[in-house]
Amino acid sequence: MRIGIIGAGRVGSALASGWASRGHEVTLGVQDGSRAPAIEGVRADTVANVLAVAEVIVLALPFDAVPPVLAQAPNLNGRIVIDCTNPLLPDASGLLLGFDTSGAERTASLAAGASVFKTLNQIGAEHMSGPDFPTGRPLMLVAGDDAARKPTVLGLVEELGFEAIDAGGLKMARLIEPLGMPWVRLAYAQGPGRNIAFALPRR
Repeated sequence: MRIGIIGAGRVGSALASGWASRGHEVTLGVQDGSRAPAIEGVRADTVANVLAVAEVIVLALPFDAVPPVLAQAPNLNGRIVIDCTNPLLPDASGLLLGFDTSGAERTASLAAGASVFKTLNQIGAEHMSGPDFPTGRPLMLVAGDDAARKPTVLGLVEELGFEAIDAGGLKMARLIEPLGMPWVRLAYAQGPGRNIAFALPRR
């Protein structure tokens, strides 16, 4: 698939490397192409150009950067938008939004005609591609309203090495985004560090 990743930080770079190594055509959308990281099999282009041609658009950038980025997209009809952002307070102590809406729903309101999905916000960037945990594949929840395109998103998440679970409609992002906060707390303040993930054990 033609995947355009907006944002070339740790998350965007990890996802780009992961999907490119699995045979997808991946382009990083950056304001200045000369500053894009060199990743095997991945090219860089302007944000506007990536938004114009990608089949799947991945938002891997700060939450407050989403509106100006999507404003550069003339037409998103029929495209998939994967929202990896978390609407964090500046000091990462909590979320900007409560439980009556979500960052993903705000994104959907700005991406007319697109199928918006929430996922890939519940783990650290170093485990975004090929997560290797002795207990098995980590859990990655996926929320979105487009039932026809959801299998495509679930498949892309599975390819990265996660157990992709359909969490329901996009409103479930109101619960998925807060799930990122326990990860942040454990990773930075309570000792386990960043090499942690959520799982869904069964018996």
